[in-house]
Amino acid sequence: MSGVLLEMEGIHKRFPGVHALNGVKLDVRAGEVHALVGENGAGKSTLMKVLNGIYKKDAGTIVYKGKEENIENPIAAQKLGIGMIHQELNLMPHLSVCDNIFIGKEPKRFGFLLDAAKAKKDTQALLDSMHLNIPPTATVKDLTVAKQQMVEIAKALSNNSDLLVMDEPTAALTEAEIQELFRFIRDLRSKGHGIIYISHRLDELWQITDRITVMRDGQYVGTVNTNEATKEEIISMMVGRVIYEDPKQASNVPADAPVVLEAKNLIAHNVKNVSFQLRKGEILGFAGLMGAGRTETMRALFGADARASGDIFLNGKKVDIKSPSDAVAHGIGYLSEDRKAFGLATGLSVMDNCVMASIPSYANGLFMNDKKVIESTNEYIDKIAIKTPSIRQLVRNLSGGNQQKVVVAKWLIKNCDILIFDEPTRGIDVGAKSEIYKLMNLLVEEGKSIIMISSELPEVLRMSDRIIVMCEGAVSGELEIGEATQTNIMTYATTKM
Repeated sequence: MSGVLLEMEGIHKRFPGVHALNGVKLDVRAGEVHALVGENGAGKSTLMKVLNGIYKKDAGTIVYKGKEENIENPIAAQKLGIGMIHQELNLMPHLSVCDNIFIGKEPKRFGFLLDAAKAKKDTQALLDSMHLNIPPTATVKDLTVAKQQMVEIAKALSNNSDLLVMDEPTAALTEAEIQELFRFIRDLRSKGHGIIYISHRLDELWQITDRITVMRDGQYVGTVNTNEATKEEIISMMVGRVIYEDPKQASNVPADAPVVLEAKNLIAHNVKNVSFQLRKGEILGFAGLMGAGRTETMRALFGADARASGDIFLNGKKVDIKSPSDAVAHGIGYLSEDRKAFGLATGLSVMDNCVMASIPSYANGLFMNDKKVIESTNEYIDKIAIKTPSIRQLVRNLSGGNQQKVVVAKWLIKNCDILIFDEPTRGIDVGAKSEIYKLMNLLVEEGKSIIMISSELPEVLRMSDRIIVMCEGAVSGELEIGEATQTNIMTYATTKM
């Protein structure tokens, strides 16, 4: 590693009712992968938005390549050579790779004619330099998520970016794709690029990063060399407390617990003759590789996607679920893996989102019982520890972990007996994960039943009473928690039935 590429010192940023950044500092060296970690709401994204010119700092200094800079907007950051690859990719899916990389800076002939041939040639040269086998003419929507991410990185590099911010780059990748991304990151590091790497998957840090900076509650906690730190030390710095979750050794469900939900021979898009049972007070884990059909199965069950055939039984009685409203009417709640697209109205308040699924319960004729709405919202904000300055705060202004809790609160207020949690802790830090786990255990103790889809095997083993494994749209195995291991789950997950 060589000299210092970036120094941020004494950064402050305030929003109404929130001191989001309070004297934060960060330095990144050229040829370094520098992890930035902290719980949701710690201020990581806010700090990066200040660096990228999305937010203006209230105080503090930013020194880039030895010169103090006042970064007014993302274009100014881009011109300096600072690129940001967001967790939610900012590509135009209907355009080609070439079009996405050069949009806004298209090469011209005679000063005004688009030079498509040069754009294609330059794109190919860029992709070749990155050792990427992606045609410049390929339509982005036809690429895998991993390759789309590589295109996003190529787009940043096309702006001569010496500093790249990667926000949760592995969140939607398979293990093989993650290793390919890591190979590419190491290549960038060897060429002298500085990389700020944000991830909640702490185990990754020891594979790819050189140093780790920890934030907590909008403040700087410390920076350590990765090879000198342990995971337990980083977690303690992040949350200010020790978090340890015992893996589940045996099912907590009585042998005579009644079956509350049964799916028989479900057939839908990427769902091939799936059958399973869910018992009262059970957490039923669904494991499998990406594309195994787990989410598609639950969407068909919930009525979000049409099913070609198959039957659904609730408490032994056959029911006809053709839409999400049918499912909700039967006491089934669904927490989507994409909470922003399917779980929240981010432009509305915390209060509006919490009661969204239960509006008839709060209506007095044509009017809402505002007192009752406020009481219910405050009750569940306290119950599941949603961090918000006000119940009227817009959900888009909350951290990812607190947004997820708002979705949970919505279905708790609706008082659903069966809850489907699809990737419940994706993009959530270890502290918020612990709270979600405790909440799920509390719910089943109260007699609720949970189906949990998770791509994190430690999470599946920690939370499930029983595990259904899927492969290529079909159930490939079923395991009691006492006999389940990562090895036999992966064996079933890679075995086509």
